[in-house]
Amino acid sequence: MSDIPTHYRALVLDHIGADMRIVQRVMPKADPGSVIVRILESSVLSYQNDIYNGKRRYPLTTPIVGGCSAVGRVAAVGHDATILSPGQLVWVDCVVRGRDDPGAIYLWGIHDGYSVGAQKLSREIWHDGTFAEFAKVPLENCIPLNEARLYGDLGYSARELVYLFHLLVPYGGLRTIDLKAGETVIVCPSTGGFSGAGVQVALAMGARVIATGRNEKELARLKAFVTKGTPWANIETFKITGDQAADTASLKAFGTIDAVLDLSPPAAAQSTHLPSAIAALRRGGRISVMGSVEQPIVGWHFLSHDLQVKGKLMYEREDMVLFVKMLEAGLFAKGKELVETKSFALEDWKEAFDTAEVYAGVGRIVALTP
Repeated sequence: MSDIPTHYRALVLDHIGADMRIVQRVMPKADPGSVIVRILESSVLSYQNDIYNGKRRYPLTTPIVGGCSAVGRVAAVGHDATILSPGQLVWVDCVVRGRDDPGAIYLWGIHDGYSVGAQKLSREIWHDGTFAEFAKVPLENCIPLNEARLYGDLGYSARELVYLFHLLVPYGGLRTIDLKAGETVIVCPSTGGFSGAGVQVALAMGARVIATGRNEKELARLKAFVTKGTPWANIETFKITGDQAADTASLKAFGTIDAVLDLSPPAAAQSTHLPSAIAALRRGGRISVMGSVEQPIVGWHFLSHDLQVKGKLMYEREDMVLFVKMLEAGLFAKGKELVETKSFALEDWKEAFDTAEVYAGVGRIVALTP
């Protein structure tokens, strides 16, 4: 580690509701099972403000270096690393799981999780996030990226690759219901950051997509943005009216529907869009629920049509590896036709968080560049 500085800058939250501040921290060592990563771009959530000001009442122990997932370069590795090496481009993922208990899960820099095991890991082992020049992260949370292919052949940069944070979430849900090429999937709603990315992912997997939402202007932007980068995309849009029966009838008019991906935000937990979509499914259809749902979805239609529903929090490590293969295969749009990232320095964290609240939807993400 002789070429690594002794200290680094990090964006720290001292307590919920406080302004964040930049502090100098001592560089940690790479122990077995860990990696020291130089952060290139770190993703910012649209509700990052709400987490740190306490509006979203997540369990979160402070002080803490904030953060989410990131793109970085390996600076140092523990002695047990067999693939990673210094200088390598990697995806740094924020989903931390217990090595002896996958159910002990939390999102570092976002919350401590809801089990004793998760909270032990978050508070005692893997506490700090990626809003920093360097981060110490679990070995299994670093996914190698083929720099020659992604940067050289496909023309991506770290500024575009940070969008994996949005793309991976719906991919995890679509994998759980085994979405196949040629099938038709409803993404509901489709006008948010993760749900808009879900449209891009489903199309890259070879599916026909019915993108739904209440905002006609954003639905039009979604379709225009997607078809510009991937002109062959098989995408339809549908405006949700809130009339459950009418919406179901309109969705059935699109023909056979095989699957539904739900990424409802908390504000839409009681919306009728998911029951409407489920009622439009064919016999044996599948539903992936990744968002907030407070509507009853299991009824006569569900039972009589042998429907299947799977809940999913984020994704698995295998999903990340497979998704990177899709990206490296060139199945997504390139450059700004995939995403237009707005990036800010650590000092400008407040502007970044405020921007993330409004700069949302398909092909949009905010990042911090240490």
